[in-house]
Amino acid sequence: MALPPENARVVIVGGGVIGCSVAYHLTKLGWTDVVLLERKQLTSGTTWHAAGLIAQLRATENMTRLAKYSQELYGQLEAETGVATGFRRNGSITVALSDERREEILRQASMARAFGVEVEEISPAELKTRYPHVNAEDVKAAVYLDKDGQGDPANIALAMARGARQRGAQVLERTKVTGFVRDARRITGVHWEAEGESGTITCDHVVNCAGMWGHEVGRQMGVNVPLHACEHFYIVTDTVPGLSQLPVLRVPEECAYYKEDAGKILLGAFEPVAKPWGMAGIPESFEFDQLPEDFDHFEPILEQAVNRMPLLAEAGIHTFFNGPESFTPDDAYHLGLAPEMDNVWVAAGFNSIGIQSAGGAGMALASWMDSGEKPFDLGDVDIARMQPFQGNRHYLFERSKETLGLLYADHFPYRQKATARGIRRSPLHETLLREGAVMGEIAGWERANWFADSGQTPAYEYSWKRQNWFGNAAREHKAIRENVGLYDMSSFGKIRVEGPDAEAFLNHVAASNLSVPVGKIVYSQLLNSRGGIEADVTITRLSETAYLVVTPAATRLADETWLRRHVGDHRVVVTDITAAEAVICVMGPKSRALLQRVSPNDFSNAANPFGTAQEIEIGMGLARAHRVTYVGELGWEIYVSADMAAHVFEVLHEAGREMDARLCGLHMMDSCRIEKGFRHFGHDISSEDHVLEAGLGFAVKKNNVSFIGRDAVERKREQGLQTRMVQFLLQDPEPLLYHAEPILRDGDIVGFLTSGSYGHHLGGAVGLGYVPSAGETAADVLASRYEIEIAGSRVAATASLKPLYDPKSERVKV
Repeated sequence: MALPPENARVVIVGGGVIGCSVAYHLTKLGWTDVVLLERKQLTSGTTWHAAGLIAQLRATENMTRLAKYSQELYGQLEAETGVATGFRRNGSITVALSDERREEILRQASMARAFGVEVEEISPAELKTRYPHVNAEDVKAAVYLDKDGQGDPANIALAMARGARQRGAQVLERTKVTGFVRDARRITGVHWEAEGESGTITCDHVVNCAGMWGHEVGRQMGVNVPLHACEHFYIVTDTVPGLSQLPVLRVPEECAYYKEDAGKILLGAFEPVAKPWGMAGIPESFEFDQLPEDFDHFEPILEQAVNRMPLLAEAGIHTFFNGPESFTPDDAYHLGLAPEMDNVWVAAGFNSIGIQSAGGAGMALASWMDSGEKPFDLGDVDIARMQPFQGNRHYLFERSKETLGLLYADHFPYRQKATARGIRRSPLHETLLREGAVMGEIAGWERANWFADSGQTPAYEYSWKRQNWFGNAAREHKAIRENVGLYDMSSFGKIRVEGPDAEAFLNHVAASNLSVPVGKIVYSQLLNSRGGIEADVTITRLSETAYLVVTPAATRLADETWLRRHVGDHRVVVTDITAAEAVICVMGPKSRALLQRVSPNDFSNAANPFGTAQEIEIGMGLARAHRVTYVGELGWEIYVSADMAAHVFEVLHEAGREMDARLCGLHMMDSCRIEKGFRHFGHDISSEDHVLEAGLGFAVKKNNVSFIGRDAVERKREQGLQTRMVQFLLQDPEPLLYHAEPILRDGDIVGFLTSGSYGHHLGGAVGLGYVPSAGETAADVLASRYEIEIAGSRVAATASLKPLYDPKSERVKV
């Protein structure tokens, strides 16, 4: 057998469909020194037993783009490589058995249209025509996607491996990676052993495509790859006489999918409580293995399936299969450059959608590796979204019980994970719970999303319509708009940038001017070379040599990593201090009056104008008051050391009682910010959205200081905007907006909402979204008739390029 070379440009660890795709796409870009090492045989981990379902529609536009690319690739691989992939477009059908699920799949159908995916809503009668074997008596609705398909998972991987070999890659089986040579933030060598031989490959890059071994391989490399294997069950029937080609059928409320293959039916399950596997490690001998049968675990799924598909009662079971697949904490896969290292890449944790994702994921990662920049927004799957604690094995064990089942669970808006909770808590956590806080979770942080009234059960009751907290959030919203509210934002990411070159460094990485006086707060974006937004932050100058960069909780690690990777020769230290300070927001037209009750400091416009911070005494403690707002009202963010946070909150809360101040949650913050048109990073703005087209040109510095992305900003100013961010208010007060609803301009779909919430003050649902506008003036854009499509229905909307609430920002500066 061939042995590995001494040197390579890149070593790919793992020979499943993902590793083969990365190798294939790197060689398509001209990389020749590509080595893929597989411990056993190609596809012998998870790929070989995958169901091979290949759908187009995913939860976001870019994930849909990647899935559509996979389909197109698999359709042409056989002609290129001579390996049959078994790919065929036989379509797919998803059915709803309840009104809530009907709302969900119809909203998904609307989203599909916005993303350019062909979709058809079909009646129960039409369902029977397309899938005559199904019991449709209780079916409320169904959607059909004609271009969906299925394929042979192993052969898809083998075809890409052959394509990579044909372009010079070395794909080596029976070659185990045993360790790595690490030099600071780089892996410089990969140790291997094969057939009694061993050696080391020196390399420029390493890619972790180790699948369910990815977590352990990541630890060996010094990077965090949070994933856990779970048992995944399916049965295959004996041959069913006369069974013809059928679409894939999904019945998510029964946790089941059905696939016709070679005259047999495969019934698979995504049960609500999964069985984690491999807690003590994966056996060394594991290769094309299956796990012990557990018919008791699968039986509830099968009982419903026999009713749904009566032919199963007559067909014998040919195979009962149980095989492991890896799942991540949020059901999104891991892709990209690992935050801890500068040349370690990850493509792992594909949550049972590896076959449909592999083509696009390999293409995107190869492009990123080749150019050094993401080809488009990959925030949904970027490995930098994972927090360090999420690599904890106990956490992964507990969370994986839930994530498998969430694939087919109701994807209700605002749905919170139920497992592995309570890990990161604000200093105010227990106090807020006693006051009726109902917690949500992001990046491990427990955060008050709304406050239950006395006698109200403090828990979510999920729905696609108005949920049980809708009135609570409306009252909190009203308090912020008319009086004063308090809410906890201790989860803000807080990054201290300090050193003699701090000012020069931040002027290099941020688009705004950071040559400002001590105490000044600057709203800014960190841009990439295309003018896309990598981070949306506020930066406060604390001293001549120190700044505080405040980021969203979910992107703190990604933003810190971006800063670190661009330090260069600047003499600065970048430190995460998130847990060191709590943040208590005091917002509303009477916020100044409340602060004056508890602090001797001056909060007037003269002493503390908008966009400035000051050190204050508050109660018997010390804090720093930042006069900024994300809700569009007069207000302050009070930064206080964790040890004094409870005291400061008690002082504010007690003084606030006399003013009828209200404790508020983050659902309020979202509804207030969208009325004001404030962008939300990860939804409204991303690395793919140009800062000028996002309507944030006011934050870009106008002086002659160079900064990352400046050339792209100047080019856009010269060439003109191709698209504009528009705010929409539904004219009907009843429907609700969440995200991805199609935008119709004069009857044609031109885009989709990037985010949505209910504007309690404006009296209707509000959304933000981009509208193509090449060669048009603002007046041209607004001269059209706009509608938003919601679950197949079109609702008239008022469009605005300025905030519909307080367009001149007079309220924040009073």
